[in-house]
Amino acid sequence: MKMQDIKKLATAMGIKSGKMKKSELIRTIQTKEGNSPCFQQQISDSCLQIDCCWRDDCMQLS
Repeated sequence: MKMQDIKKLATAMGIKSGKMKKSELIRTIQTKEGNSPCFQQQISDSCLQIDCCWRDDCMQLS
């Protein structure tokens, strides 16, 4: 997902993205959703979150 789209999602959720990096913003969104803020925090081979909407981006950047 492009940063512009992530910022729009964050704004819609009431999150002020400011100058957050992509990974930091996604983890903030994950927390707001009530999920574990795990984006790029684990080795992608061990990730068990198959249905995570951030999975593709997370695995590409890790």
